[in-house]
Order: sequence, then C-alpha cells, then structure tokens
Amino acid sequence: MSDEKLYKMAERRADEKIGFYKHLSSFVIANVCLFALNAITSFGEWWFYWITVFWGIGLFGHFIKTFLFTNRLEDNRDAMIEKELEKMKK
Repeated sequence: MSDEKLYKMAERRADEKIGFYKHLSSFVIANVCLFALNAITSFGEWWFYWITVFWGIGLFGHFIKTFLFTNRLEDNRDAMIEKELEKMKK
C-alpha cells in the first residue's frame, strides 16, 4: 500500500474517532441537562431515561462501527476493489 493511501485511511479513521467523541460529548452534556430539567420540573416522574436509553443504543452502534468493525470493513473493501480490478483487466 502506498504512503498516500495509508495516510488517507489514517485520516478517515481519525475523523471517525473524532466524530464518535463529539457524539459521546453531546450525549453526556445533553443527558445531564435533561436529568437536571427532569429533576427540577417533575421530580419523581422520570422521563429523561427514555431519551438516554434510545440515544445510548445509537451511541453504542456508533462505538461498534468506529472501533470494532472499521478495520474489517476497510480490509474487505480493499479486497473487493482488488477483485474488481482483476475482473476489469480480463
């Protein structure tokens, strides 16, 4: 693999990680604010956790995509590109 291609892959991975950390930060800040709002306006009638749970599921999916499947997807993509190139050359 060329240095330029490796750099672009590293840049894409770094951008994905930064995107995840921004998502995580907004999740934490928003849910702390929602908890405070819920506690102030209707203490004892908890509704904020519904938002936290469903948003948390999305955040967990983002985590999995960013940190667990990134290498596999990119490696598989590269193998598919090589296979297509070979077909085109024939």
